[in-house]
This record gives sequence, C-alpha cells and structure tokens, in this order.
Amino acid sequence: MQKKLQQLPYYKWLIFGVISTGIFISTMTSSIVNVALPPITIALHTDIPTAQWVVTAYLLAITSLLPLVGRLGDVLGCRRIYGYGFIGFAAGSLLCSMANSIGLLIGFRIIQAIGAATLMANGMAILTAGFPQNERGKVLGMLGTIVALGSLSGPGLGGLLVDNFDWHAIFYVNIPIGMLGYAGVRLILPVDQDLQQEKIDYLGAALFTIGMISFLLALSYGTRWGWLSVSTFACLGFALVMFVLFIWQEKRIAYPMLELSIFKNWEFSTGNLAGMLSFMAMFSNTLLLPYFLHDILAFTPAKTGLIMSAFPLVMAVVAPLSGSLSDKIGIGPLATTGMGILALGLILTARLQVNTELWLIMASQAIMGLGNGLFQSPNNNSIMSAVQPRQLGVAGGINALARNFGMVCGTAVAVSILEYRRAASLSGFNQPTQVQQIAAFLEGYQAALLVGAAFAIIGALVSFQRSGK
Repeated sequence: MQKKLQQLPYYKWLIFGVISTGIFISTMTSSIVNVALPPITIALHTDIPTAQWVVTAYLLAITSLLPLVGRLGDVLGCRRIYGYGFIGFAAGSLLCSMANSIGLLIGFRIIQAIGAATLMANGMAILTAGFPQNERGKVLGMLGTIVALGSLSGPGLGGLLVDNFDWHAIFYVNIPIGMLGYAGVRLILPVDQDLQQEKIDYLGAALFTIGMISFLLALSYGTRWGWLSVSTFACLGFALVMFVLFIWQEKRIAYPMLELSIFKNWEFSTGNLAGMLSFMAMFSNTLLLPYFLHDILAFTPAKTGLIMSAFPLVMAVVAPLSGSLSDKIGIGPLATTGMGILALGLILTARLQVNTELWLIMASQAIMGLGNGLFQSPNNNSIMSAVQPRQLGVAGGINALARNFGMVCGTAVAVSILEYRRAASLSGFNQPTQVQQIAAFLEGYQAALLVGAAFAIIGALVSFQRSGK
C-alpha cells in the first residue's frame, strides 16, 4: 500500500497532510484552552495564577522534552516517534476530558504535552526532508497556515463547546483527530532509513529537563514568592547548576543529546532567538485578552473566541504568501517588518478600554496576525535550511523549544506584571469597589502588553541584522 502511494506524483503532499494533522491538533488544543480558562477558573474553584498552570504545565513539559524527542527522532526514526506522539496526545486528551479538579487537569495536561512534544519536534523535520530546498519556503508557509487554522478553529470551537456543554468537552475533539493522524503515519509516511547508530544521552536529557523545570518554576512563581525570596533564588541557583552540568555532559560524551556546535551557526541561532521573542510577545496577549473580554467586558466564551479568531484568520492568509516570497527576496526584510507590525498590534491592544468599540478590538488582533504571518514562515525557513540533513530532527526540536520557551516565559512575565501592578494599584483600599478593581486590572493588563511589544521590537532588531539575506 505504502509503495503504491509513494509512486503517486502528489505523494509529498500526502506527507504534508499527515504532518499538518499533528500540527493542527497541537495548536488547536492550546487556543481552545486559553478561551476556556475563565470558566475553568470558576468551575474548579481556583484563581488566575493557579489556572495559568493549565497552560504553563503543558508548555513547560513540552519545552523540557523537545531536545530529547528531537534527538530520539534522529536516532530511532522521526516516523516512529511521530506516531507515538499521536497516541500520547489522544490518551492525554481523553484523561483531560475526565478531570474533575485543577490538580488532575494540570497533571493530565502534562501527559498530553508529552505527545505534543513528539509531534512538534519531528513534524518539521519530516516535512523538510520530504520537499526540495527550493520549495521549503512555500511549504513551511503553508504549515504556518495550518498553525493559523488550528488557532482559528480553537477559540471559535472552544467557545461553542463551553457555551453548549462545559469546559471538559474542549478535549474530546482531539481524540478522533489523533486516531486519524496515527493511521496516516502508518499508511503514508515513509519508513525510517539510514538511522544514526548512536546512543541516547539520557543523563543529558535528565539534566536539561530538571534545569528547565526549576528555571521556569522560579519565573512563574517569582511574583508570588517574591523575586528576592529564598525559594526563587534556590530554584534559579539549582537551575544554573543543572545547566552547567548539562553543558559539561554534552562536551564529554561522543553522542550528546544536543550538539552545542549547532549554535555556532549564526543564521540558526538568530532565527531561534527571534522566534522565541515573537512568542514571548504574542503570549502576553494570548493569555490575558480572554480575561479582559470575559471579566471586564462580560463577553461570552463564544464571542471571545470569535474576536480572538481575527489574529489567526489574517495569519492564515498571509503566512503562505510570506513563505513563498521569502524564497525570492530573502528572509530579513519580511521578518523585520513582521515583528514591527506585531509590536504595533500589541501597543494598540494595550490601549483598549471598557468602552472600546468591537471593531477596534478585532482590528488590533488582525494587525498582530498580519505581523506574525509575515514573520513566522521566513524565520522557520531560515532555521531549517541552515542545518545539515542529519541535524533536521534536533533542529526541529530546538526550533520548537525556542517557540515553547517563549510561550512559557511570555505567559509567566505577563501574569507576573498583571498581578504586581494590580496589587500595587489596590494596596491603598481595604474593600475596593468594582470600578477600582477594573481600573487595577486594566493598569496591569496594559503594562503586560507593552512589555510584550518591547519583546517584539527587540525581535525586529535581531531580524534586521539578516536584512541582506
């Protein structure tokens, strides 16, 4: 069956379909959960910083595991690992749908994240190997469209499910898609060949994972513990020790989990840095905008999802065009312009008020979608084209690592700024009125988004140095 499919002239597009399925459910799940966070916060009797961990735990687990599962793809086969990803993701989704406490939901999200990590790390490697270099910009641009469609369907579908059922239902949709994706892996993706006969550096993977978790715990809880507290410094110090040991381990063994020399590749390193900054910028908006729309403007989850769909809808149109254009005019100009427009969208979003008209809110999200669509496809093209074929798996893992690390950091920074500014604004009131509480929220919300805009501006400066490429 598979040999017959491989003889078809459009076989590479069947591969694209399988990879797109995995990318679609990964992005859709993230966007569905963001819309459902306010109802989850109420239903499970928790608060915003705790509910944040439904998103943060998912991203933290993915971020910690990406280099390992990318390396596993290079050694054991990207096809095999990608298939395991669908199984793990569907199983985690089923467990999340049955959760009846915030602790269980966070725990099951980690299981879901293990599956998502294998999809994210190996999907781009399979796709890059399946297309000639002169088509990579186009196909990665189309993959950007799939990312946008996943994000687009997430808020709208999530809002409808929450309105008509409850928040548990947002996880059901992943199960049949995951089963379909696994069938596609078995029937369509080419069998792994020419695998590297190397050992897996599990000690290095453990050191990296422990260090990353410790660092992100400090970042996420710094506001609650106090940035100068013993707990924060202990986590940061422990993370530093783990990362030093990780580097020592990678330099001393023959087959490291992560070839540190890959970062000497300037195009690869700057592309990942810019990508990380873009997601730090975006996730200040992605996490906090649902609370602004739900808690301040009293919009329903369905209406919130519709408004947030403006971002991925515009990105879905722009990303493939930008990817094709990058094959012709280069990466730098498109990436720099895109990050600048993203910063503008965040500044406009930060200026939203209680009486802001609906079209202005959607326009701010559309501008952000335009900027992100211009940036992501050329940037991903530059990253994956900068490495050797044998490094595609680990390169895809690092690319996804930079993306998810940006998501985690952006989420943590946004929540920290929101809580700090809101607490400072209400410190003089024993029993603040509703008007005072709204004003305090808006002060923290606006500050967080302006910091997100600053991340985007820094990303534009990083991309500008590639303007001639």
